[in-house]
Amino acid sequence: MSSVTGSSVTGSPVTGSPVSGPGSSAGSAAPASRVPQGATGGAAPSGEPGRPRLRPLRIMPAPRHRPPVIADTEWWPETDGDDPRYVQGALAVDFDSLTDEQLFGARPTRRDDLPDPREWAGHIAQALVEVMAGSRPAPQLLRWTVPEVYAVVARRAAVSARRAAGEGRRGAPAPGRAVVRSVRLCEPADGVAEASAVVVDGGRVRALAFRLVGLDGRWRVEALQVG
Repeated sequence: MSSVTGSSVTGSPVTGSPVSGPGSSAGSAAPASRVPQGATGGAAPSGEPGRPRLRPLRIMPAPRHRPPVIADTEWWPETDGDDPRYVQGALAVDFDSLTDEQLFGARPTRRDDLPDPREWAGHIAQALVEVMAGSRPAPQLLRWTVPEVYAVVARRAAVSARRAAGEGRRGAPAPGRAVVRSVRLCEPADGVAEASAVVVDGGRVRALAFRLVGLDGRWRVEALQVG
């Protein structure tokens, strides 16, 4: 038989005075009635700490990070080509823009950022006549000439090399070294210099005229005329 202690139901007899009901004889213990659990309003038993009520777990589906796939059978409204809201799915091409050569080619250089053209004209004139005579490799002028001038100089150098090879087989003496005797120069514009040189090539005197332009911080031969 269980008894009530405080507000909770225990399985041990009541300590202290027994509970007696009306009509019961003195000294006889009346049977204790069972109190339903939680009938006291959910209060925690005396001497025990309060415990929070647990909530049931809810299982949620994992979120989808990818957008839904559009089915081929999905209907799309047809649009008229004259609709002003229609935008063609292509990039606009500007054919009037600058060319690659103008954007990434050699950039002009001002006269103040270039070396003295008079001294430079004498050095480049001597290098030109030596290359065309076959006594200097043509690639040494690649940095100091534009492609058109370099093609002309390299072609004359190849002709001179073949002529020297034929004369060597015949036992003819090698021609003398060409020497620049004098140089005259004028500057018609900023970053532009025109020069003429007198060259002694063996037993002959020849004339050399060329134009220098400032490109990428250095003088380069833009035009060449050999007399």
